[in-house]
Amino acid sequence: MVKTHPLGFRVEQELKEALERAAKDDLRSVSSMVEKILTMYLRENGYLPAAATA
Repeated sequence: MVKTHPLGFRVEQELKEALERAAKDDLRSVSSMVEKILTMYLRENGYLPAAATA
């Protein structure tokens, strides 16, 4: 199992509510949704390597 690291930050209420709706629609927790969004952004902008394709 991969060891994860906590990360805390504050967002405006409107952003939090939108994030909660997006997570619910994607059947994810808010934490998982944030990780997905961050990963997508970082890959698209060259900060992380592209995902391997199967």
